[in-house]
Amino acid sequence: MLDTQFDLSYAKEYGLVCGTDEAGRGPLCGPVTAAAVVLPADFAPEGLDDSKKLTEKKREKLYDLILGNALAYGIAESSPAEIDEINILAASLLAMRRAVGKAQAMLTEKGLGTIGIVLIDGNRQTDFGVPSVTVVHGDATSRSIAAASVLAKVTRDRQMTELAKEYPGYGIEVHKGYPTPAHKLAVYEKGPAPIYRQSFLSFLERDREKLEAALRKKRAAEETAQAEG
Repeated sequence: MLDTQFDLSYAKEYGLVCGTDEAGRGPLCGPVTAAAVVLPADFAPEGLDDSKKLTEKKREKLYDLILGNALAYGIAESSPAEIDEINILAASLLAMRRAVGKAQAMLTEKGLGTIGIVLIDGNRQTDFGVPSVTVVHGDATSRSIAAASVLAKVTRDRQMTELAKEYPGYGIEVHKGYPTPAHKLAVYEKGPAPIYRQSFLSFLERDREKLEAALRKKRAAEETAQAEG
């Protein structure tokens, strides 16, 4: 459950509080997406929580509420190529820095001042140019981090739904790129598309025998279904 006083305790000392979180560290394909949000002190919509605990319908509703009420926000990403080049953790932190930069740009444009402190979901620090603090399980504790988690999750899910149309046959519209058994099998059968993170595909060689057996079973089932049809 969110602590409605958590962000306020930091605001008393630092002023404007910006929460940041990411979505998509684990998937085999697509970007890692981060969001940063500065909320009004009195904004606490019903149901706001860690995005992973919410239904898609609830996330979509909160997404619109957050965009409509936030003092500022930023949404950014790191690409699969960047993930491969610098690793997923560094890419996640890079996306967060980009998102916080966008949120600060919006504050500046509105004449609302400067971010005083950044609350980071997790336990990994990075340099935002202002004070920051890590918050383990922050998306279940801080209003601004929870809001950022919703923006990041909804944005990335929407993008993956669009990528599924561009790269059909992988089931991306269902698993959003996460490494389900069916997804791994599809990558083995079809080969990785350009949106895949090459550094995440070691399973293709490591699990080759298991994947080959699963593929034979799948094709046998398809042949049986075709014959019966």
